[in-house]
Amino acid sequence: MFTNKKILILGFARSGYEIAKLLIEKENQVIVNDYKELNPKDKEKKEELEKLGVKFIFGGHPENLLDASFDYLIKSPGIAIDHPYVLKAEELKIEVVNETEVAYRLLPKEKNITLIGITGTNGKTTTTTLIYEFIKASGRRVHLAGNIGYPLCSFLKELEDNDIIVDEISCQQLENVKEYHPHIAVLTNISEAHLEFMKTYEHYKEVKQRIFQNQTKEDIAITNMENEEALSLVKDSKATTKYFSSKNEINGAYIKEQAIYYYEEKIIDLKEIKLVGNHNYENIMAAILAVKELGVSTKVIEKVLKEFNGVEHRLEFVKEIEKRKFYNDTEATNIKCTQIALSSFQNSIILFLGGYERGQDFNELENYIQNVKAIFAIGTCRKRVKEFGDKMNIPTYQYEYLKDAFPTAWAISEENDIILLSPASASWDQYKECEERGKEFKEYVEKLGNSE
Repeated sequence: MFTNKKILILGFARSGYEIAKLLIEKENQVIVNDYKELNPKDKEKKEELEKLGVKFIFGGHPENLLDASFDYLIKSPGIAIDHPYVLKAEELKIEVVNETEVAYRLLPKEKNITLIGITGTNGKTTTTTLIYEFIKASGRRVHLAGNIGYPLCSFLKELEDNDIIVDEISCQQLENVKEYHPHIAVLTNISEAHLEFMKTYEHYKEVKQRIFQNQTKEDIAITNMENEEALSLVKDSKATTKYFSSKNEINGAYIKEQAIYYYEEKIIDLKEIKLVGNHNYENIMAAILAVKELGVSTKVIEKVLKEFNGVEHRLEFVKEIEKRKFYNDTEATNIKCTQIALSSFQNSIILFLGGYERGQDFNELENYIQNVKAIFAIGTCRKRVKEFGDKMNIPTYQYEYLKDAFPTAWAISEENDIILLSPASASWDQYKECEERGKEFKEYVEKLGNSE
C-alpha cells in the first residue's frame, strides 16, 4: 500500500511536508504542487525533500500536470473541495485522499494501537488536549495528533505496542477520509460553520458524520445530549453511544449541584476547575467519557483539571494581578466564539473587541454584554466597534493598536474585573496570525505582573 505509486500532493503546508517525506521513503514517485510561491521559511524543507527525490512545482497549477498516470491525489485540508485538480481526479478515477487517511491506512495494525478521534464545530482542541493530558497523567504512552498541529503520519515510526493516539480531526480532513476508523469517536457539538468551504450545511453535517462511519459495535461514540444536530448524526451509529449533558442528569456524564458526575460518581466540583464556562464543562465531560473507557482514574482526572489553564489562545487564563483576572481568547475570530467567551463570566468584563474588517455584525453580541463594563475597540474595524458600544451605552475607547489600548484598560479596571481579549475578528490587519496577537496580549500582562 502506497508503495511504488505515482502521487501528486496538492499543497505544501505542514501536512504536505510530512506526507511527502513519508511517501518518498516508500519508493513512490512524489510531486508536490502549491499555487503559492515557496515560502522562504520552507526553503530547507524543500531542499531536504528534493535530495530524497521529491519534485516541486510552485506558483500555479499547470493544466496538464494531473493525468491518468497518477495513482493518488493527496489534498491538503485547506484546498477547496471543488478545486479543478480534485474534479479532474474524480473524472480520471484517481483516488483523492488526505494525510490523515494515508496515515491511518499505514498504522501498524499488529501493534494494537487505540485511536481516539475528536471533531465538532466548537471545543475540538480543548477536548482533544484534555483527553491527551488525562491519558499522559495516567502513565500510558499517548500521542497528540491531527488538526491540533501534529500530522498523524509524522510519528508512525515511533509507535509501540498498545500506544494511544488522540487525533483532532476537522471537517476539512474528514472530507477525504474513507477507511479512517477511531475506536473512540467524539462529536462535541454541531452548528453552521465553514460553509465557504463545505458549500452547504447539509454537506457539512454529512462530512462530520464520517467520524462514525466505520465504527462497529465494539467501538464507542460520544456526543452532546443537548445538541439536537449532534444527536441526529450519531443515531445510526453501530457503536455503543455515550452522552454528556450540561443541563440534565443523565445516564452518562452530567452536571449536578455544581459538580461534574460520571454516571453516579462525583468527579470534581466546578469551583475547583480552572477552565470557565458551560462550553468548557461540556468539553471536560466529553473527555472524561473518552478516558474512562481506557481506565483512567478519577484521581488523575481531578488532578489534571485543577491544574489545566486551557489551550493556549482559547479563553486561556493568563494571570491574576491585583485581583484582576486576564484571559487570552485571541482565537475568537468570529462572533460566535466571543458570545461563548462572554457567557463564561459572571464578573464585570473589560473587553478588547475588533481587528480585521470583514463585515462581522457586532450587534449579534447584544444579548451577551450584560456584564461588559467597557469596550476597547481595536483594529481596522474599530470605528464600527465604537458605534456598537455607543449604541449599547457601554463606555467604548477607540485605539488602533492593542499596545496603546492596554494601559488605559488596566487604569480603569477594578478588583474582581475580567480583562478579556476576545476580538470576534481575524487579526490579518496587523498580524500574520491570531496567535501573534495573543502572545502580545500575554506579554503586556506579564510586564504588568513584573512591575508589581
